[in-house]
Amino acid sequence: MSAIPMDSREGVIWFDGQLVPWADAKIHVLTHGLHYASCVFEGERAYGGQIFKSKQHSERLKQSGELLDFTIPYAVDDICAAKKLVIEKNNLPDSYVRAFAWRGSEALGVSGLANKIHVAIAAWEWPSYFAPEERLKGIRITMADFHRPDPQTIPSRAKASGLYMICTISKHKAERAGYADALMLDWRGRVAECTGANIFFTKNGVLHTPLADAFLNGITRQTVIELAKRRGIEVQERIIMPDELGSFEECFITGTAAEVTPVAEIADWRFTPGAITRALMDDYTAEVQPKAAAA
Repeated sequence: MSAIPMDSREGVIWFDGQLVPWADAKIHVLTHGLHYASCVFEGERAYGGQIFKSKQHSERLKQSGELLDFTIPYAVDDICAAKKLVIEKNNLPDSYVRAFAWRGSEALGVSGLANKIHVAIAAWEWPSYFAPEERLKGIRITMADFHRPDPQTIPSRAKASGLYMICTISKHKAERAGYADALMLDWRGRVAECTGANIFFTKNGVLHTPLADAFLNGITRQTVIELAKRRGIEVQERIIMPDELGSFEECFITGTAAEVTPVAEIADWRFTPGAITRALMDDYTAEVQPKAAAA
C-alpha cells in the first residue's frame, strides 16, 4: 500500500452527490459517526474498469444503514453510478473502492435521530492486502484474544465501523508478534473469521467453512463457495471447533482486500497450500477480470 497519507492524496472523492478535490473531503470533529460509530461502509475492487459485484455491495451498504437505524439517501443504482464515476475521474480502472455513510454533526449525544446522513466514495490503488511473497507461500496467523460477539449484542449482519474495533486491536497484536493476521473465535468458542476476512479449510477434497451466523457473510466468501460448487467441490458450511484445526490439509482466507489468500500457519497448526486453494485462486482471478470472464 502507498506510503502517502490518506488525507494527502491527489484526485477526487464523491461527497454527498458531488465530486470534490481529495483534500477538501472533510467532516467536523464533532461528527456523530466519529464519536458513536454510526458509520457503515463497503470495501470493493475494480478490475479493468468494472467494480466486481458493485450492485451487491451497494445493496449491502443500504442494508447496513438500515440495521444501524438510518436510511442512506441514495438509491442502489445511484450509488453504483457514483462509484463508477469515481474510478473513471481518478483514472483508476484497477483499484480499491470505499463507499461509506455516517451520521453528521447536527447534534452530539447517543441519540442521533436529527443528524443528516452523509455518503462518500473514494478509490485508490491497493494491489494486495498482504505482501506478494508472503501471500504465495501462505500467510502466518495467530489466535485473537477477542471473540466475535453474540448477534444479540451487536448487528452482526451490518458492515459497520464499530464492529471492527476488536479487529483492529487483534490485528495490531498479531502484527507486533510477526503474524499477518489473527483468527477470531465467536462467543461460543467456535472458529469464526479473521480480522477482516472469512476463512476456509480443506479435508479429503471437501471445503469446510464456519457458519456465518455471528459474523459477516462476505461477498467474496459467497463467490468462492459458488466457484467451488461449479468445480464439483463439496462445500460444508458448519460449526468448526478449534480442536479440529489440526485435521485440515489446506487453509485460505477470502475478502475483497485479501481476495483468496493461502494460509500456511495458524498458531501451532500448519497447512500446505494445495490443489484446491490454487484452483480457487485462479478461478477467482478469472471471475473478477472482465476480459478473462468474457474469454
